[in-house]
Amino acid sequence: MGKGFFVASTGQNVGKTTTSLGLIAGLLKRKIHAGFMKPVGQEHVKLSSGEFVDKDVILFKEHFKLKDSYEHMSPVLIPSGFTKDFLDQKIHTQDLKNKIEESYKKLSKKNEFMVVEGTGHVGVGSIIQLNNAQVAQVLNLPVILIASGGLGSSFDELTLNKTLCDHYRIKVMGVILNRVKEEKREMITHYMGKALKKWNVPLLGCIPYDAFLSNPTMQDLEILFETSLITAEQHRLRHFETIRLVATSVDVFREMILPHQIIITPANREDIILATLTKQWEIKQNNQNDDLGAGLVLTGEHPPRHFIIEQIKKAQIPMLYTGVHSHIAAQMLSNFTAKIRLEDREKINEAIDIVQSHIDFDTLLRLTDAHSTE
Repeated sequence: MGKGFFVASTGQNVGKTTTSLGLIAGLLKRKIHAGFMKPVGQEHVKLSSGEFVDKDVILFKEHFKLKDSYEHMSPVLIPSGFTKDFLDQKIHTQDLKNKIEESYKKLSKKNEFMVVEGTGHVGVGSIIQLNNAQVAQVLNLPVILIASGGLGSSFDELTLNKTLCDHYRIKVMGVILNRVKEEKREMITHYMGKALKKWNVPLLGCIPYDAFLSNPTMQDLEILFETSLITAEQHRLRHFETIRLVATSVDVFREMILPHQIIITPANREDIILATLTKQWEIKQNNQNDDLGAGLVLTGEHPPRHFIIEQIKKAQIPMLYTGVHSHIAAQMLSNFTAKIRLEDREKINEAIDIVQSHIDFDTLLRLTDAHSTE
């Protein structure tokens, strides 16, 4: 059914979508007409047309201006209640497999090459008999496994996922490690390559950790805290370098204000808020085009007073309020993984650049050609 590969990962939030962006961009850069598909989607949105489509499919179709239909790029969605309906035999696996296979056939006729993205780790979807290995089997595609950028623990996770691929007789064509710390990249590249030799599987890429891709925007925080910005909505896509929970005295805080920082503090700590605003105005006085680049997450039982909100608005600092305790907000944020969104062009371009430059496309294309002629 044409050339292509299936992108799976060893777990959630490992960087499957980020890597797929770079893979598609790299193929297009090499004048290869590439298409994208996500056979089974979980996180989906409703379009103005009434269609429900996987979020990643929207990102790829819109960013790369792909001409294929949403219907074929996102054939199967798993909404709430789907699993119960399946177990009640209201939905049948073979019907889903047929839909996926027909969609892929139509896409592969229009595209020289297909990048097919899975959902979560290889075993996700097993309860409906449609895990990633089973979908790759339906499409007769080799798998590229994405793992976190470590050594021992990463290889352990790769082993678990490869075992399921072996069970369904799916070839693991290569491994890509993501978010590898720069100081360890040379060592990990060398030793992971040695470890993978026993499987006769190459290491196709070792993508360095990029803090910019991991840091959240205010839009991410709106989603995390299930609320909306109260001020400076125009800075919804502002990026930050650090996150700081402030529970100290205002004098100490003044000495430690950094640019491009998310500040988490109770809404009743007006001294901290006003100190932040003072710093913002000081910077603007020196250069009207300059900015502290801050973001405020105000917390606690009582929301900020109207006077404070108006002052934050004047300073044009993006702020949201959540009723949770500051420490809980900080913990939620530390456990949060920022997703790449269509509106965030800066982050998309950064992801593409860093992935493209660290993938061995020559080996990737050679192995894909070999698989398609087997």
